[in-house]
Amino acid sequence: MDRTERFYRIDQLLNERKVVPFALLAEKLEVSRATIKRDLEYMRNRLNAPIVWDREAGGYRFAGPEGGAAQYELPGLWFSAQEAHALLTMQHLLMNLDASGLLGPHIAPLLARLRALLGTADDSSEEIQKRIRILGMAARRLALEHFAVVGSALLRRKRLLISHHVRARDETVEREVSPQRLVHYRDNWYLDAWCHLRNDLRSFAVDAIRRAEIIEQAARNVPEKTLDAVLGAGYGIFSGRRVQRARLRFTPERARWVAQEQWHPKQKARFDKDGSYLLEVPYSDSRELVMDILRQGDGVEVLAPAALRREVAARLRDALARY
Repeated sequence: MDRTERFYRIDQLLNERKVVPFALLAEKLEVSRATIKRDLEYMRNRLNAPIVWDREAGGYRFAGPEGGAAQYELPGLWFSAQEAHALLTMQHLLMNLDASGLLGPHIAPLLARLRALLGTADDSSEEIQKRIRILGMAARRLALEHFAVVGSALLRRKRLLISHHVRARDETVEREVSPQRLVHYRDNWYLDAWCHLRNDLRSFAVDAIRRAEIIEQAARNVPEKTLDAVLGAGYGIFSGRRVQRARLRFTPERARWVAQEQWHPKQKARFDKDGSYLLEVPYSDSRELVMDILRQGDGVEVLAPAALRREVAARLRDALARY
């Protein structure tokens, strides 16, 4: 960690533990004794941090009536791209759970802590939020009470009785399921669960749940490896045990964007001699993959398998017929 990060780590330790032995500082900071001494001296003299050595307690602490830090400012700390996205995404998710609803009392303290963390830089959290935006990608509205019931059953390891709207057929079905995990994917929530009617794993859009009721019966546990093999092997959220591999060729122009994207963790890709980009991704259900292919317009061609190529061609013909 760099010097600024060490300052924040020292501040955190002093606030959390009140008294911090030198050995603990050395263990957490992983730097030399001399470097720690210089960091403490800099914080005292340049940042006005009221850090004192307490001989009786055997460690460093903040001076003050209750050992609390007086007013002082740490230097600006900028976040990496991953950290900034993670913090702002967490804030975005929490705010979208409607703080005035059932979870409001639990969400409010979390939001306050996130704002405080985002505001530890030179700018306030409000200023950072003005300068960085997290734009939702077709997020669908969900019923907060259903989300709460699903989450409760998931953590308590209980079964659920759900009424689920199947949009493809425009019908509502009832299912008894054993919830396994909640997945936030493309700005929407999905429940991976064992369906006791189909006797198999299924993924349910939480926003499509019309009713959710906890059944006081132990949920069936599915090993994580099995979940990943069935629900994570294919493309997107659609499950299936029979995995195929789609081969796509993008034009040299479209390749400037797609070559920087990850369509699947197990994708294979390379550039051809003419600058086109060849991408191979696994899928078990073509629905979501076809949607992503169609978004590329004339910048992509499906090379294989033949069934996927025919499906995309048929969708394009149907779209053209509307014009």
